[in-house]
Amino acid sequence: MSTRRDFIKNTGLLMGTSLLADPEALYAAEKQKMSGNGRLKLRFRPYTLNLKHAFNLATSSRTTTPVVLTELEYEGTIGYGEASMPPYLGESHETVSRFLSKLDLSKFDDPFQMENILDYVDHIEPGNRAAKASIDIALHDLVGKLIKQPWYKIWGYDSSITPVTSYTIGIDTADVVRQKVKEAEPYKILKVKLGRDTDKMMIETIRQVTDKPLCVDVNQGWKDRSFALDMANWLHERGVVFIEQAMPKEQVDDNAWLTEHSPIPTIGDESVQRLDDVLKAHKVYSGINIKLMKCTGMREAHKMLTLGRALGMKIMMGCMTETSCAISAASQLSPMVDWADLDGALLISNDVYRGTEVINGKVTLSKLPGIGIKKI
Repeated sequence: MSTRRDFIKNTGLLMGTSLLADPEALYAAEKQKMSGNGRLKLRFRPYTLNLKHAFNLATSSRTTTPVVLTELEYEGTIGYGEASMPPYLGESHETVSRFLSKLDLSKFDDPFQMENILDYVDHIEPGNRAAKASIDIALHDLVGKLIKQPWYKIWGYDSSITPVTSYTIGIDTADVVRQKVKEAEPYKILKVKLGRDTDKMMIETIRQVTDKPLCVDVNQGWKDRSFALDMANWLHERGVVFIEQAMPKEQVDDNAWLTEHSPIPTIGDESVQRLDDVLKAHKVYSGINIKLMKCTGMREAHKMLTLGRALGMKIMMGCMTETSCAISAASQLSPMVDWADLDGALLISNDVYRGTEVINGKVTLSKLPGIGIKKI
C-alpha cells in the first residue's frame, strides 16, 4: 500500500497537470493487480429527470430533462457516466442511444489508454457532445477506482478550497420567485434567470426577500448592447456579481463592447462549447462557463480550465439539470474555479446517485475514488 501511495505522490501531482500524461506508467503500477485479459464493456439506459419546479428560461420552459446513464466495466470494476440533454444541445434519448450503439469499446483491453479511447469516441462522428461526455465520465470514474483515488487528488487539487455553489432561480411569477428564494436559504449566492420583460421584477422581488449576492444568466435574451449596458449598471447597483451570456453568441462585437464597458464581469456560456472556443472568447468575455455536457467531458474540461487560466480569464464550472453522477464529475475541477453553478442535482426529485454534497452552500467533495459517487 505504501508503494502505491509513494508512486502516486511522486508521479507529479502538480497544479493543472494530469497524472495521465503518461498512462503507460500508471498502468504498469496497477497491472499486477489486474488479471490482464479484460475488455471494456459498455452498458447504457435512458432515464428521465423530474424537476422540482418548472425550469423557465428566456426562450423555453420544461419540467423534465432526458438523460442516459452509462456504465463501463473492466475486470469487475464499474465506472458510472451520464449524458444530460437539455433541449438546446439538440440531443435526445434516441440520438444518444444511437451514438453509443456505434461504439465498440471491447477493442480496448487497457482502460488507462484514456487518450486513445476518448479520441476514438470523439471521432466516431461530430457533435453528440453529451453522449461523448457520458463515456468520458464513466471512464474517469473507472480509472480513478482502479487507481483508488478521486480525480481531484489525481489532478493535484486541494479539496478544502472548493467554492460555494449558486442556486438557480428560474423565471416565474413574483409569488413563486419568493417561494424559491426561501427554499434556497442554505445557499450563499443565487443565480437568477433573466432575458424577458420581467427582468427588473425578478431582481426587485428577490431583493424584497434577501440581500445575498446574485449572479444572472440571460441566456442570450438581450439583443441591444446599449440596453445590456444599462442593465449591467442597474444590476451592479443591486449586488449582482456577474452576467452570464447577456446577448446572442453571434453578436461577438457587441459582447466584447459590453465586456469592455460593464462594471461587472461577463461570462460566455452558449458561445463557449469546446476547447477551440476558449481562445475565441478571450477579450470577448471576462470568463467562461465550462460544462461537461457541452465539451464532451472531464478530459476537455480540464484542458479548457488550464487554457482559460493561462489567458487570465475567470472560470465558472457549470452544469445542466443532472444526477449526482455528472455533478460529482464536474466537481472534481471545482477547487480551481472562481465560481461554481453545480446545483443541477438539487433541482431534481429522482436522483439515483450520492456523491458531491452542498454543505452550508459549499461544494463538498466525496473522498470516494473516481468521481466520488455510489448508487442510492
